[in-house]
Amino acid sequence: MIASYLGVGLGYLNKAVLFILILSTEQIGLVNLIVSVGTLFAQFANLGTFYTTWKFTPFFKDHEKKHHGFLPLMLLIVSIGSILFTVLAFVFREQIEDLYRERSSLFVEYYVWMIPIGLAYVFFMVFEVYLRSFFKNIISVVAYEIVLRLIVTLLLGLLWYDLIGFDLFVILHSLVYFIPTFILVIYLYRLDELNLSIRSIRISKRFQKILIRFSMINYINTLGYVLVTSLDILMVAQMIGLKATGVYSTMVFFAGAIQVPYKSMHRVSVPLVAEHWKQREMDKMEILYKKFSSVSLVIGFGFFLLIWLNIQPLFSFLPNDFEEGIWVFFYLMMGKLVDMYCGLNGSILVTSKKYSYDVYFTLLLIGVVFILNLFLIPDYGAIGAAISTLIAMIIYNVVRIIFVAYHFRLYPFTKEQFYVIALGILTMVIGYYTLDLSDNRLIQLIIQTAVTVLCFFTPIYVFTLEPESVGYIKNGLNFVKKKLGV
Repeated sequence: MIASYLGVGLGYLNKAVLFILILSTEQIGLVNLIVSVGTLFAQFANLGTFYTTWKFTPFFKDHEKKHHGFLPLMLLIVSIGSILFTVLAFVFREQIEDLYRERSSLFVEYYVWMIPIGLAYVFFMVFEVYLRSFFKNIISVVAYEIVLRLIVTLLLGLLWYDLIGFDLFVILHSLVYFIPTFILVIYLYRLDELNLSIRSIRISKRFQKILIRFSMINYINTLGYVLVTSLDILMVAQMIGLKATGVYSTMVFFAGAIQVPYKSMHRVSVPLVAEHWKQREMDKMEILYKKFSSVSLVIGFGFFLLIWLNIQPLFSFLPNDFEEGIWVFFYLMMGKLVDMYCGLNGSILVTSKKYSYDVYFTLLLIGVVFILNLFLIPDYGAIGAAISTLIAMIIYNVVRIIFVAYHFRLYPFTKEQFYVIALGILTMVIGYYTLDLSDNRLIQLIIQTAVTVLCFFTPIYVFTLEPESVGYIKNGLNFVKKKLGV
């Protein structure tokens, strides 16, 4: 989580400061659109290997037998997918470019540079998920969240001082995505886990069929979930233009800040879910499910309040083009908060024997977002896209929670969580009435932060409404006291 927040800090330096200072809103939209399309390319090219690695690596762990060649099998599948979709990207290039030629013509000029991002990202994810199965999480976070963003900062500096032009910036910005992938390759080699030999594959044909079937079904799931985020940006670019895309994609990045702790916990929890399924430890699964949901709720709601109650002074530093982004930001944050609160429902489902049902939920998610975007974007612009995402995330998570509860008798909720929600709503109301107590932005920032701490975090700590979070805080305080000799 610490490494992730360092990455978020660098990300904010890049996207909230340097992007806005150096690039036009249209150029910001272009760069973010290229990244979104590249990420979507990676989701097409992975052919469902990500969840397959999560679920099945525990069954094949055997260092002496090179884990039965599981990694080279996954890499072989991804290589086939990468070649296939690279070819398709060129075959259908004209049709794709026609969608953006009218309102986002700049994207047409740089279309091909989404491919390096996609290729780099898909192989990075294979290595990253494989390392997660061995509970090796730090290097991948450092490589992608810190090293990559430091290099982007360097490129922005070169652009600022006119040492490179915008054309070269876009090209280098795409190519540097290979650096985190190479870092993971080196790390796997140092761990003696880099097995690339196809000859080492010792998985029976029967089990290979199971793996391929699981991969194909979860291919739709993985693709669909990422498509939801990318679909908004793609449709905003097509229906409104790159300027609106610049605002919307920047807000997507800002809103993602509240999910940093969630993603850090998720990296550790998903391999545990797979282990619990393997051992049939349903009691431990439910404990993990509830703890994950409770901690995510406290952290997510707390960060939401800290940001939302300070939204005016925070946005006062941005250009006027981003004024519409306030409500885009609100709805996106609410959608992410819902997703965090619902916890591990997706991971439990896709690593279970009922994994195939998640295809229907994912198709529902895509359908809801697409249809709502068609109706809401023309009338409400980028805000409409954010609203559609929020509605879709609520429907998607509610349906999956009900399914997991019905089939596995697993529930993420506790009564203490509803006290936390009530506290959060009360804090929002109090914060609304303290919005204009000072004309000084710094003083107002301090006031609203104090409201959040006193009205939300303090009662949770005093009444131990979320034991895990309180336990971490107490351990941290005890550590500090020992260091200070108190």
